[in-house]
Amino acid sequence: MRAPAPRPRAARIVLAVFAVLAAAHLLALVAQAAAAPGSTAAALAGTAVHLTKPALMPLLAAHVLLRGGPPLLAGALLLGCGGDTFLQIGGGTAFLVGMGSFAAGHVCYLLLFARPGRRPAGRRSLPVAAAAAYAVALVATVALLWPDLPAALRVPVAGYSLLLTAMACGALRAGPRAAAGGLLFLLSDTLIASGIAHWPQLPAPQFWIMVSYTAAQFALAAGVLAAAGGPDHPAADAHPSPAYREAVREA
Repeated sequence: MRAPAPRPRAARIVLAVFAVLAAAHLLALVAQAAAAPGSTAAALAGTAVHLTKPALMPLLAAHVLLRGGPPLLAGALLLGCGGDTFLQIGGGTAFLVGMGSFAAGHVCYLLLFARPGRRPAGRRSLPVAAAAAYAVALVATVALLWPDLPAALRVPVAGYSLLLTAMACGALRAGPRAAAGGLLFLLSDTLIASGIAHWPQLPAPQFWIMVSYTAAQFALAAGVLAAAGGPDHPAADAHPSPAYREAVREA
C-alpha cells in the first residue's frame, strides 16, 4: 500500500500538539505522585492522566500519515493506543487485552523492519552484538521475574517479552533512531513487568514508564520516517539501504 501524499505543515502542527500533550501527561503523572492519596489534587491529576494518555499515540499516528509515512507504522501506533487504553482500565483481563494490542503493534513494526535491504558488511557487527545482548537480557529478565509474577501472567509475559525483544532487534536494521526506540520500549515494559512482580520501584514509577514509552514510540516513528527518505522524509539515519527505504515507502 502506498503512503498518502505528505502534508508537511499540517504534520508539524500535529507534532507540536503531540509534544504539548505529552508534556501535560507527564506533568500530571508527577502531580498525581506528589499529591496526598484521596485528595482533590490527586483526583484532578488522575483525571488529567486518564484523558491525555489515550490521545498521545493517535496524534503521533496522524503525524506519520501527514508526513506521508507508511500506514503500517500508523497502525502500530494506534495499536499502542489500544494497549494504553486497556492498561488504564485495570484488572487481569484488561491487562491481557492491552498486552495483546501492544503485541500486535510489535508485529507491525517487525513487518516494517523485515523489508528487504542489506547493511554494508562493515556495519553488521554492531547489530549482531546488540541482538545477542538483547537475547541474553531477555532470558535473564524472564528468569528473574518468573517466580514473582502471578501464575496466570507468567507465560503471557514471557511470550510478549520474546516478541518485544524481536521487535527491538529488528529495529536495529532501520538506523540509530529506530534502534533507540526499540531499546527504550524494552526499558519501559521491563519497568511495567517489575511492578507486576512487586519489585522495588523508582519514585513516581508511572512517570518513568511513560517517559521511556513515549520516547520509544516517537523514536521508532522518526526512525522509520527517516529510513523512508525522500524530500518530505529527510533520511538523517544513513544506515538503511536504498532498497530498505523504498520498501518502507511502499509499506
